[in-house]
Amino acid sequence: MSFVDTLRQWDNAVTCVDRQDLTEALAIFLAIQEPNSKIYFDIGCLHLLNNDLDAAEKAFDCSIGKDEHLAVAFFQRGMTFYRKQRYEESLADFQHAFRTLRGNQLIDYKALGLRYKLFACEVLLNVALCEAHLGKWEKAHENLVKALDYKIDTKLNIIDRALDSALKQKLFKPVEFPSKVLFKPNRHYVAELEKKDYLGKAKVVASVVPQDAFSGFAPLQPQVEESPTYPKEREVLRALEGQPHTVLYEFVPETSDELAVVPGNIVFVLQKGADNWASVVFNERRGLVPYNYLERLEISLASKQNEGQGRSQPPSKEPPTRPERKPGLTPSGKASGDTQQKDEQSTNNLCIVKVCFTFNFAVSVPPGCTYAILVEKICKKLNLPSTSITLSLTSEATEESIITPSTEMEGVWRRATGLRITLWCNTKEQTDGNPKSETHYFVALHSYESSSPEDLNFHQGETVTFLSRVNQEWLEGECNGKTGIFPASFVEELPVDGRTMK
Repeated sequence: MSFVDTLRQWDNAVTCVDRQDLTEALAIFLAIQEPNSKIYFDIGCLHLLNNDLDAAEKAFDCSIGKDEHLAVAFFQRGMTFYRKQRYEESLADFQHAFRTLRGNQLIDYKALGLRYKLFACEVLLNVALCEAHLGKWEKAHENLVKALDYKIDTKLNIIDRALDSALKQKLFKPVEFPSKVLFKPNRHYVAELEKKDYLGKAKVVASVVPQDAFSGFAPLQPQVEESPTYPKEREVLRALEGQPHTVLYEFVPETSDELAVVPGNIVFVLQKGADNWASVVFNERRGLVPYNYLERLEISLASKQNEGQGRSQPPSKEPPTRPERKPGLTPSGKASGDTQQKDEQSTNNLCIVKVCFTFNFAVSVPPGCTYAILVEKICKKLNLPSTSITLSLTSEATEESIITPSTEMEGVWRRATGLRITLWCNTKEQTDGNPKSETHYFVALHSYESSSPEDLNFHQGETVTFLSRVNQEWLEGECNGKTGIFPASFVEELPVDGRTMK
């Protein structure tokens, strides 16, 4: 059981006690799977109210086992033993509670969620009462005299009355814990249990779709026929070609090619497999989702059938059983990265070109394309002009392996296997024999732990070799034999002959 679930049940149980519904409160407390010391204390107090002394004793045992410094738990277990007439065990618990006070007049448990103050003089009074029951009147008198040293004005009368009774060797009443006073969860944590809608519900202001109530991140269709001002990702356009579906149940992925969705999301189904799995796109991400978690969403530009109707609300019943993945029947659906890119391209009969640069990447081109198309794709990926790179068929750029505009491309594509080919790319500075750039190094100002597989781990003070700049905020480098990306703000460049990288 999570901390949030425990907190919610704890708060519900305390609320039931405030309503005088002790039976329901005890049932809620007992349903908590891993109670802490305070919850066990509350359970013991409710058992005492029901006069179930054995169950109360076990609950206070668990409370003390969780927190051996909880003096009020020893005090309550001592009262349980007292009511069971086990005075020696009761005396031991009261004495332990007094020692836990460590010479203080009282302990105020308000900060811990219990509106109660445990006074040392009251604990000593109960110690004296147990001594009296055991026939040790002299020790009982000594403990009552000792209680006078810890008394406060409001507790003076009960100590004086107990002393008078002890001198006459008459028993007196014990000090008992107030009924229905329980530990309560932190009110600040409880306040955070309720979901807050800070932004409010989104609504459609303008749309080319009649009666459009969709308010997600991906549009239902292109808003204009012309090319958009900002280029759209190909994945979004593919999503518009798929079938829109509403997600009915929350789905938690178990493999990297599955996609996490929650009720109310609108996804676009690209392909449905025979084993009830569907390849979908949601928020520009592609992955697999069980098709029985989805419901088809009908969209019509001209009809008025959906007038006055919004999206259907997800059902409240339990989600269906996760379907079994069957090889050959499950559609392909990679979640992100190069794997997703390769999968999409292979379905479109494109040739995958793996380019070995200072880092590896892949581009997709039509099979048998010209040199110009190939170079344009690679240069766009590297953000370099076509005149500054050289392609080769091998890692060593020799005259026989270099690919130039005059190279017969049919011979190059014949080397492809299964629509896949590997090429090597070098900049002109790397191939003319006189490199113009030096290797740059960085020193780590702070330790960095990766949050994703492509990140690079390093510790403060380690040296990182610079490989490439991803953008203004991220760099690619090598450290301890591993390669990855890292924030530029975590490192500082080491000067090379008085110069630094710009």
